Amino acid sequence: MTLALLFPGQGSQAVGMGVQLADAFQSARDVFAEVDEALGQKLSVLMREGPEDQLTLTENAQPALMAVSMAAIRALKVEFGFDVSTAAYVAGHSLGEYSALAAAGAISLSDTARLLKLRGQAMQRAVPVGQGAMASLIGPKTDLALAEAAAAAGAEVGVCVVANDNNAGNIVISGEKAAVDRAIEKAKELGARAIPLNVSAPFHCPLMQPAADEMAQALASATIVAPSAPVVANVLARPETDPEVIRRLLVEQVTGRVRWRESMEWMATEGGVTRFVEIGSGKVLTGMAKRIAPEAESLPLNTPEELEAFAKSLA
Repeated sequence: MTLALLFPGQGSQAVGMGVQLADAFQSARDVFAEVDEALGQKLSVLMREGPEDQLTLTENAQPALMAVSMAAIRALKVEFGFDVSTAAYVAGHSLGEYSALAAAGAISLSDTARLLKLRGQAMQRAVPVGQGAMASLIGPKTDLALAEAAAAAGAEVGVCVVANDNNAGNIVISGEKAAVDRAIEKAKELGARAIPLNVSAPFHCPLMQPAADEMAQALASATIVAPSAPVVANVLARPETDPEVIRRLLVEQVTGRVRWRESMEWMATEGGVTRFVEIGSGKVLTGMAKRIAPEAESLPLNTPEELEAFAKSLA
């Protein structure tokens, strides 16, 4: 069995996430306390009690999702003796790449929390609310070629690019609102369904350059060491272990495409992965894994019972 650990991105947050882990394991509670201290805010209370509109704010959702993933990783290690270095690869969707790096020991938990808080704030600052938009193109006809054609039509009136290549049938475009609206029309003409996303900014597009500049400054002084398992980077869809390359890729990731489908395909074929495990809140990546690599096993780990069953399966 060749194992890859996957870490979810924005959209997987929900009030109450991480509560079962915190109630069951001191090791998980320690993670939440450390993140609270690093940020100087009671993020764990917001995660437990809401309100939802505050948790959904990018600057809160990003460190919160990482905290849940890390609580699960810490519990796996402390309670069940799991070592992340036994995984062939780690990978995360957008902000999940930071969770993957933290899990593999490349960046400390406190630094990861602070970087993600800043990342959320910087992404929010980059584009005034209402000026940008994102849309999900879905349906059996939706592939990268269709999404590129739709984005190209949008680009005739403003910035519009493919932001997330999630899997066949689920591709996200991002850019200026008028351009995304035009792209939606084109996508429908080409036979896709298009759903405008309820997001506060147009992520993973050139409009995020001011945020990339802020992250470049913050990451320049961050301590990054080689991860204990190679991280399959969003912008490369290939594994990387060099700390200086990882630093650069985290900056490029802010404006660059999340090449998730390609990353998963690479791990399943070239990487020989036979088991994908999604660690943290929700089951979004598990669903994608089943579509991209149906021959591999895919399962979510976000409850004490799931952690225990996973640990037993490794014994």
